[in-house]
Amino acid sequence: MKINNKILSLSTALLICAQLLTGCAKHENNSVQTGASTTAVNTGSGSAQTDSGVPDDTRAPQEQVNFEAKLENYKLNNPNADENTVKLYNYLCECYGNVMISCQQESTWKGSPDYEMDYIKEKTGRLPAMRGLDFMNDDFDGVVQRSKEWHEKGGIVTICWHTGVEGKGYQESLNDNPDFDKLLTEGTDEYNKMTANWDKAAKALAELRDAGVPVIWRPFHEFDGEWFWWGKGGAENFKKLWILMYEKFTNEYNLTNLIWILGYSGSVKDGWYPGDEYCDIIGSDSYDNDVNARGFLKLEELTDAPKPLAYHECGNLPPVGNFVDRGTLWSWFMVWHTDHIIGNDVRNLKDFYNSDKVITLDEVNIR
Repeated sequence: MKINNKILSLSTALLICAQLLTGCAKHENNSVQTGASTTAVNTGSGSAQTDSGVPDDTRAPQEQVNFEAKLENYKLNNPNADENTVKLYNYLCECYGNVMISCQQESTWKGSPDYEMDYIKEKTGRLPAMRGLDFMNDDFDGVVQRSKEWHEKGGIVTICWHTGVEGKGYQESLNDNPDFDKLLTEGTDEYNKMTANWDKAAKALAELRDAGVPVIWRPFHEFDGEWFWWGKGGAENFKKLWILMYEKFTNEYNLTNLIWILGYSGSVKDGWYPGDEYCDIIGSDSYDNDVNARGFLKLEELTDAPKPLAYHECGNLPPVGNFVDRGTLWSWFMVWHTDHIIGNDVRNLKDFYNSDKVITLDEVNIR
């Protein structure tokens, strides 16, 4: 395990020794978290999140968990997953419940694709452990290249995809309104055009597979919000769509480097879950500038199968201690790009990235 150079008390050092077997555990930081977010951010990659009305502090604080002892219960669904992918998934499972992995979504239109990473480094002295990328606007070559570079630095890669049915980007993902009966019927023009678009993403993901880069794959996110085309056909059509992609990418394209995350909106609506065998991680996002405890609780109720839970998009981060106190130590959190990361209170952001409950790039230790 890689331990940073923060000063340790005797009791803290003993705690580290107890946690060494997890591969991820970091010593306790007794400093007080301060500097709550000051800028309200209501929307992210989709529309404004819906408040379910459920109280947001319904969980007790989590206790430290040694997931290595229970790792046999956490398994990737793809039995042919390659070695690097299995190692990454095991690492995520080992960390889950003990610490959160830091993640930042990139943008590519601010002069440099490292705009957000440079900002975080400047303000905190550290870099996120995980980088969020997007195949949006057919940026397959760019995403592949940046994913390889991040992997070479020891980082973790997660990729989403804003796309229309036939391609392009964000506006098409919102504006397209397909006939799902035709879209999901093999041999139709609609089916053929959609899967031809998938071919492009599969080719890029295969290039990463061949380079040894595992990918946390997050397609069709915020599906239950029903603002993107993939959610407009309702829950039953979405489940058919998800399973179709899962089976094509796993069996036809032989993408052995994917860890599949099923990414709900903050609402986490009932009836949209395609089944335990079609996802490895379950997530929720929210831009309410809080710990998203509502989403956490609802995700836990979806299945009895052990799966890490991820806060796969957020805006302003609350103090990191709030996640501990309210029992919502997600597998990872990912702040959305540009104004969302800039809108965070700088002091709180620095506290977050230097907290012993948060894994940064220099502390990733995938074995």
